[in-house]
Amino acid sequence: MGDAESKPGDLFDEQRLLRLIDMMKEHDLEEIDLQDAEQCIRLRRNTGGGIAQGFGPPGFVTPYPAPGPPAVPAAQASAPRMEKAAEEPESDSIVLITSPMVGTFYAKPNPKAEPFVRVGEHVDADKIICIIEAMKVFNEIPAEVSGKIVAVLVQDEEPVEFGKPLFKVDTNG
Repeated sequence: MGDAESKPGDLFDEQRLLRLIDMMKEHDLEEIDLQDAEQCIRLRRNTGGGIAQGFGPPGFVTPYPAPGPPAVPAAQASAPRMEKAAEEPESDSIVLITSPMVGTFYAKPNPKAEPFVRVGEHVDADKIICIIEAMKVFNEIPAEVSGKIVAVLVQDEEPVEFGKPLFKVDTNG
C-alpha cells in the first residue's frame, strides 16, 4: 500500500500496520482485531502452528468488511415471559413458558440429579422448572403459572435465546 492510498486515521496505513505488528511481537499477541465505522482489519501472527492451524505467515493481514448494527427482531424485543401457544388452537389453556434471558438451559440441578419437572407433572407458579446459566451465574427459573407440563421444548444443556419457548403448560391440568 502506498502513502498515496492511505488517509489520516486509515487502518491500512503502512506505518500503523508495522507499529501494530511490532506491538504484537513485543507483547506476544497472536491476533488483533480493529474496526471503526467503515473499516475492519485482523492481524494474526504465526505462533508455531503454521498455516495448517489457520494462522498464516507472520504479520498476515486479513481485511474484512465492517459489520452492520445488530438486528433485534421486534417480536423478541417485546416478547413476554409467557405467551399463549399460537400453534395450539385446539386449547386456549396451553401457555408457553419462554426463556427470560440468553444462556444455557439446564433441566436438572446437577448432572446426576433428576430433572426439575417432567411431562405430565403438575407445577405451581413458584416451582423451579429449570436453570439458565448466563455469564457463569445459574439463574433458577420459576414456572410463574400453575398447570400440567405437556411438553419440554429444549434439551438439557442446550443454548437458549431470550423468548425461546422452553415448556408448554396446560393451565387446566
